[in-house]
Amino acid sequence: MTQQGVRWTADQVLALAPDAASRKAGSKLGAAGPWSEAGSSDEGTMWGLCKGSGSKPYQTVIDIADASGPAYKCSCPSRKFPCKHALGLLLLWAGGEGAVPPAQQPPDWAEEWTKGRRQRADEKRTAGASGSSTASADPEAARRRAERRAVRVTAGATELEQRLADLLRGGLAGAEQAGYGLWEETAARMVDAQAPGLAARVRELGAIPASGPGWPVRLLEECALLHLLDQGWLRREGLPDALGDTVRSRIGLPASADGPPVRDRWLVLAQYDTADTKLTTRRIWLYGAESGRTALLLSYGAAGRAPELALPVGLALEAEVSTYPGAGQLRAALGEQFAPPAPAVIRPPGVTTTEATARYGEALRDDPWLDSVPVTLDRVVPTPDGDSWQLADADTDSALPLTPAYRARPGLWRLVALSGGAPVKVFGECGHRGFTPLTAWPEGQGEVVQLC
Repeated sequence: MTQQGVRWTADQVLALAPDAASRKAGSKLGAAGPWSEAGSSDEGTMWGLCKGSGSKPYQTVIDIADASGPAYKCSCPSRKFPCKHALGLLLLWAGGEGAVPPAQQPPDWAEEWTKGRRQRADEKRTAGASGSSTASADPEAARRRAERRAVRVTAGATELEQRLADLLRGGLAGAEQAGYGLWEETAARMVDAQAPGLAARVRELGAIPASGPGWPVRLLEECALLHLLDQGWLRREGLPDALGDTVRSRIGLPASADGPPVRDRWLVLAQYDTADTKLTTRRIWLYGAESGRTALLLSYGAAGRAPELALPVGLALEAEVSTYPGAGQLRAALGEQFAPPAPAVIRPPGVTTTEATARYGEALRDDPWLDSVPVTLDRVVPTPDGDSWQLADADTDSALPLTPAYRARPGLWRLVALSGGAPVKVFGECGHRGFTPLTAWPEGQGEVVQLC
């Protein structure tokens, strides 16, 4: 099938927007009015000129066949990725055959960018293979670097254990009086120790005393998990290999996705971003139609910039993924892609709410620091529960509460509207705080609806 036979929906296009403002602005450009000389190729490239405020129109070109998701280039000054013009061109293309017609030859500016990008991708793959050979050529140097880092991490974990002991000896009330500065200084010490995972958990501790009623219990729970992670590192030699890999991952040590590549038709279940002052993290959940596996892709962008990896929800791609080491590890790396993302009718099998909580409990045995697991719930109905909401099984008397943070998001009302009191299939993350819906399907053959 050529790219001309593959059409995305408007929701799948708008899911790529870096923020709400871009989504709104891109929607306004999804009509033919501002566009001229728009065209597309069977190789997955589309281009067009968009009239802006200046005398010269903006040149926009998109490659949807890129292995890491759509790639964009626009002559506008926007630093957003994709910009509103790229979103508008994708919406124009998604609207039907005639708006972005097939063309025999792209304009020079579009062809130059496409060829240059694909040439750089080839060079990067070649350099990556060469770099791997070079790195493996001196294993002794790599071993010495790893040993030096392990010594620093051990010193940091030992210092953190002493600080946790001092906190408990003095009483948790002291954490509220000390303020956030104490935790930030401790986190900086963990960064110096080259243990970014410990630093992140320490920063989370600092926010708990200001999190409302019941904070001492939550602080004690998180301190216990941090103590467990410290002890896991300090006693790592006695751990099973898989659990030891999990501890190293939680500490923040780098690892390679060295699991055997799994080729499958992967459905993009969900995509969403979280951000802090330094980094934007994108999480993309995949489901393998043949393997039945669920995999997590992580991508990062500097503060204020969206990560480059973007896969529209509801599409499927034939590709290889390789998992990272660790007990129960779902994180994977996207490998070779054999076809561009295309619409699919794949749906993951669902479970009951009782089975979902059991699945999270089982996962905790492999990774005690796990916040949630990916789960698809079958035939659930969103229902109010006092001041809260829950997903109730349509066929049993069990239910799962929604996470407090999700109840304030607009996705809740999309879910309620989609259901209309009838059962729906919902994919999301199930953990100790409750269930966070990410996508849903109505009963029958309706398209996936994004809730995040």
